[in-house]
Amino acid sequence: MKEILREIGMIARALDSISNIEFKEFDLTKGQYLYLVRICEHPGIIQEKLAEMIKVDRTTTARAIKKLELQGFIEKRDDRHNQKIKKLFPTEKGQSVYPFIRRENDYSNTVALSGLSEEEVETLFYLLQKVRKNIEIDWEFVKKGNKRNY
Repeated sequence: MKEILREIGMIARALDSISNIEFKEFDLTKGQYLYLVRICEHPGIIQEKLAEMIKVDRTTTARAIKKLELQGFIEKRDDRHNQKIKKLFPTEKGQSVYPFIRRENDYSNTVALSGLSEEEVETLFYLLQKVRKNIEIDWEFVKKGNKRNY
């Protein structure tokens, strides 16, 4: 069997490493940019949905959120209808960094997909979405405390 997941992992780690180096000038470290981008794209998102979107556990998300808040990139606001719910919003500082992160993402996409035809890009996108959906089933299962049978 081809080691597809190893290839995906190497790509993800390489891009993450590049981003961590390039975003250091903004004091964004260890993948914090992932959270900031999602909050900028979905202002008012709640922490649980953010964790689900990025596919990390709640504790990891809580730590990243706390750091981003302390650094002034995001703020928590009370929900109007339920005081227990805290919604996440980018601050002016967070909004000002967002375009740079988007440009980096667009550039990385261009580099990663260079040499592929439009049809190949569409096929790759479709297939990767299919793989992600397959993995999400196990992720949800294990996240709930279950153990996979392999």
